Amino acid sequence: MDGERQDGAAWRAEVERGFVAEVESGRLELPLPGAGRTRLRWEALAALARRDLSLARLCEGHTDAVAILAELAGPAPAAGSRWGVWAAQPPGPSLSARPVATGWRLSGTKRYCSGARVCTHALVTAETPDGHRLFAVAAEDLRPVEGSWPATGMAASDTLDVRFDDVAGEPVGPVEGYVRRPGFHQGGAGVAACWYGGAKGVAEALLAAAAEREVGPHALAHLGAVDVALRTAKAALEEAADEIDADPRDLKNAGRTRSLRLKALVEAVATDVMGRVGRALGAGPLGHDAAHGRRVADLTVYLRQHHAERDLAALGAIVAEQGARW
Repeated sequence: MDGERQDGAAWRAEVERGFVAEVESGRLELPLPGAGRTRLRWEALAALARRDLSLARLCEGHTDAVAILAELAGPAPAAGSRWGVWAAQPPGPSLSARPVATGWRLSGTKRYCSGARVCTHALVTAETPDGHRLFAVAAEDLRPVEGSWPATGMAASDTLDVRFDDVAGEPVGPVEGYVRRPGFHQGGAGVAACWYGGAKGVAEALLAAAAEREVGPHALAHLGAVDVALRTAKAALEEAADEIDADPRDLKNAGRTRSLRLKALVEAVATDVMGRVGRALGAGPLGHDAAHGRRVADLTVYLRQHHAERDLAALGAIVAEQGARW
């Protein structure tokens, strides 16, 4: 067990170094959503996820924060600063903010804070007397809760609970501005690019096996199905990116429906790919290929950003009210 813990800590440190390098190199200075090159933005995120999903989670959070700050006229990120977006509101401990003479102070606990120990800054949602608001905070004033993410999946994303003890926060945008802006659904759709990249990484184990040896007709059938699924996801991502670029302010009010559809499709594709690769290759890669086993565990957790039947029900309600072009 000590060796396993050391391996996990070493891998987390490697991912953190990779995140720092991506930020400092300028490679995360991606086109903003809706600026005409959303395909390129998503292709970059998918490539990171194909490489490592924990790294992609940190990089996606940073690029999302940069986009949010630009959209809501927040403070410009300092060169080399590493940002996260901590906006989950699960049951349990919560974060609140109160106005004081010198600004705002935040207290409580925020859960699911990816990059808790490597981010220099974060955008966090907190409850205020008037409703939820978004705040920019400096991570040096925060207290990550050690051991609050014991999971194997996405272990290197360092997704800890974080305690705020009367911490200063700078408001970004108006009350409820974080969820009411067009970029909220654009950012949500962009997460699907990471899922797609992770699924491609998982599929490579089957593709490599089929290229190296005779895997039999059943495995080839699974490979064919994986090819169709991934190409379908790629086409859906490209179509969604083009639609966002054509209507960046979401004047057609299509952003939420688009995001729900895209995430549901890519989540289903990624889940199908993991299942088919496992059925085609058996336990071998999961038991003997550390990178593949980690990728499957990471993608299983990452996909749960999709809220399953709850998101499908939300989409169904929209379709029932507005109809659909099938």
